[in-house]
Amino acid sequence: MSEAPNPPDLVASGEKTALQVNTDAASIEDQDSNKKAQQVIIIVLAIYLAAFLVALDQTIIGVAIPKITDQFKSIPDIAWYGSAYFLTSTALQPSYGRIYKILNVKWSFLAAVGIFEIGSLICGVAPSSTVLIIGRAVAGIGVAGIFSGALVIISMTVPLPKRPLVFGVYGVVWGVSSIVGPLLGGAFTDGPSWRWCFYINLPVGGVSMVVVLLVLHLPSNNQDRKLSFSRFAQELDLIGASLLIPAVICLILALQWGGNAYAWGSSQIIGLFVGFALLILLFAASQIYISWQDEKKAGIKKSTTATLPPSILKKRTIWSAGLFAFFFSGGFFLLVYYVPIYFQSVRGSSAMTAGLQVLPFMLATVVSSIMVGAMVTAAGYYTPFLIGSTAIAAIGSGLITLYDVNISTAKWIGYQIVVGAGIGAGLQIPMTAVQTVLKPEDIPVGTAAVMFFQTLGGAIFLAVGQSVFQNGLQAGIYAYAPEVNPSAILNAGATEMRHVLATLGQLDQLDGVIKAYMNGLRDTYRVSLALMLAAFVTTLFVEWKSVKKSDVLSNDDTTIVSHVKKPQSTYPLGSHSRVLTV
Repeated sequence: MSEAPNPPDLVASGEKTALQVNTDAASIEDQDSNKKAQQVIIIVLAIYLAAFLVALDQTIIGVAIPKITDQFKSIPDIAWYGSAYFLTSTALQPSYGRIYKILNVKWSFLAAVGIFEIGSLICGVAPSSTVLIIGRAVAGIGVAGIFSGALVIISMTVPLPKRPLVFGVYGVVWGVSSIVGPLLGGAFTDGPSWRWCFYINLPVGGVSMVVVLLVLHLPSNNQDRKLSFSRFAQELDLIGASLLIPAVICLILALQWGGNAYAWGSSQIIGLFVGFALLILLFAASQIYISWQDEKKAGIKKSTTATLPPSILKKRTIWSAGLFAFFFSGGFFLLVYYVPIYFQSVRGSSAMTAGLQVLPFMLATVVSSIMVGAMVTAAGYYTPFLIGSTAIAAIGSGLITLYDVNISTAKWIGYQIVVGAGIGAGLQIPMTAVQTVLKPEDIPVGTAAVMFFQTLGGAIFLAVGQSVFQNGLQAGIYAYAPEVNPSAILNAGATEMRHVLATLGQLDQLDGVIKAYMNGLRDTYRVSLALMLAAFVTTLFVEWKSVKKSDVLSNDDTTIVSHVKKPQSTYPLGSHSRVLTV
């Protein structure tokens, strides 16, 4: 008679089989997770490429502006090269928040990149300053969508605790492009033509579009719903957009023309300011009414169709982050545009040399952005870093006001490092703050709201800076070179003053004109300092929240890229967690 099987052997055999099944299942799970993680990483890299495109466009033009003004003979248009860009990107920023909430995120993002490419092409072939300004305005329309879309896509693919690091690298992308931009701009301007500063966007943008088209796959955001035109118009808030866009245009035109094309007390400028006030009041009323209607229908205190819902704006972190972005970006872009002018006009540097001379600023921005992004990810709390970085940026801006005709090399390099370190550290933190306090479905609108204030600050204060610069330059000419006609200098390019003076037989007035330029630039740098100080005040109102202890379950609808070990589970096929291991 055969012996009965030994029960312990069966148990042991059974345990071995169960462990083997669980191990095999875990292996399959790991492979699937790793594959998805790789896809997410590629997506993030594609977003970085698009960000690089936009940042390159914003920084490459700085060193080219003097040559552009030389060719078109129009110093008064300097601010328009930036303001036209910021005007459209600002006015349309809130609308893109609605677009990304109700339409297909992927195709909306691709459309934005495509519009930016068209604008760049117009700039590249522009036969006049006016056409160049139009091209910048078209590019700005695309930029509004690229900015918002990049941040929305990150929020849909990366978990909240990892976003500070991702945003930090996002800042690095900006910093790298800020380094490459002036160098390329200088090389193109001194070499083939300044027009290549815009042509370069075409192949870079094309690569970005192809990668996003082939790789990016996002979960549905209800974009497949069948909407009637009236419902679509309501969800897009076309009424709000029709009020906000002309309001922003009126404001920018008033600031741009005031004191230049028209006197501040002229009927044209007063009319523009009155138009802005009326339109912005109507816009605010429309947002309150729409929110009231939405809340009445839904029975909750939350608007679903307003462009800038009061329920979101009244959150302390949102309005304080918005004000911070408004002042901080204004101060930052004044430096981006007017520091290269210092080197090319006052010190007589070529465009290429000027690009090298602003490297300390850009390198400091890169290094500090990486460091602070990593530190926020590790610590969780972002507010202390925001306060500290803004204080450093304010100190650095103050040092920049000390620039003079005969400043030593060590000082102009050191001052740039200080301000760059502060700006790089603080530039991306507001987005981390916004995405920490908002629910996933509110992130597109909240992000667009803060981006609106950021681009509005750039648009407004570039116009203000231009007015301050021209007034300071003119006053300086009267003081230091009274024999020179101010119009001759104002209508010449920033690097052409030496040629103009030689043509007029007034080279003996060169030192006085250089001092006049320095007078105008220093006044502009003081505006940047004031803005950084205002930004510092706003940081004191930002809530102390941690990305590790958010009150909002921001990871429910995201694909998570993490360095944690795979979740422990007793189920053969693992848990339902969507954490991806890399």
